[in-house]
Amino acid sequence: MNRIVFAALAFALLALPSRAQETPQADVAVGYGFIEVPQGFTFMMHGGSGSVAFNINNWLGVVGDFGAYHADPGVSLIAETYTFGPRFSYRRWDRFIPFAQLLVGGQHASAVTTGFTNASNAFALGGGGGFDVGLDRGGRFALRPQMEYFGFRANGIMTTTARLSIGIVYRIGRK
Repeated sequence: MNRIVFAALAFALLALPSRAQETPQADVAVGYGFIEVPQGFTFMMHGGSGSVAFNINNWLGVVGDFGAYHADPGVSLIAETYTFGPRFSYRRWDRFIPFAQLLVGGQHASAVTTGFTNASNAFALGGGGGFDVGLDRGGRFALRPQMEYFGFRANGIMTTTARLSIGIVYRIGRK
């Protein structure tokens, strides 16, 4: 009886490292996104974003997120975002991985009116999350919907927005 209990305990402990090996070393994501800007009057900015994340362990990663968006609400407005920060993932299931992240960085916007370009730089802060849904058996590809609060601060004024995006994730390596 003691041998059976010892063998069951040994198999359970040996299974823990194999579960940790399912965590990818990194992932790369690209996708479509839009930002809703409720500043004076609400308008939508459409564009795309990409991110690169390096996983420190199975729940903590470091992410860099880059995006470019365009709106034409009477003026031609282009905005680029570049933010970095931690991502917290909950890897309980193989094909469904929810996450939350906090991003800090910058935003560059340029508006063209009557042939003149006005450009500005702003501090950017984002927080939110999403989840990855596995698309293949090998776990290399996933679909990633996400939603975030995004705030931009320039000239003492804070503009709050919501960013929604959906993209494809490619996972690299195993930890």
